[in-house]
Amino acid sequence: QVQLVESGGGLVQAGGSLRLSCVASGIIFSAYTMGWYRQGPGKQRELVAAFTNGGLTNYAHSVKGRFTISRDNAKNTVSLQMNSLEPEDTAVYYCNAYRPVVLGDFWGQGTRVTVSS
Repeated sequence: QVQLVESGGGLVQAGGSLRLSCVASGIIFSAYTMGWYRQGPGKQRELVAAFTNGGLTNYAHSVKGRFTISRDNAKNTVSLQMNSLEPEDTAVYYCNAYRPVVLGDFWGQGTRVTVSS
């Protein structure tokens, strides 16, 4: 029974910060690439940041320098520190666990982030 549970979303003013967290259960967490995706109003879901099981990170160009992804394998947790938030960051943010070798691809229910101007 795989479960990814996001938390930390909310309403903030432009320029503010939020920290999102995702706690995973039911998977061998350290073996998965963990990622944060988002889907804004009228937009396609996009990758925001990813942290591979091998220790590599990557970010969407739009968030580089503002967002930081981290993971704590001991706590089965991946986090996304979001600074200097912009209205364009408004979206539902989803946690993803990905391990294609075992056909693993799991999603949380999402947490909503609203950035007001």
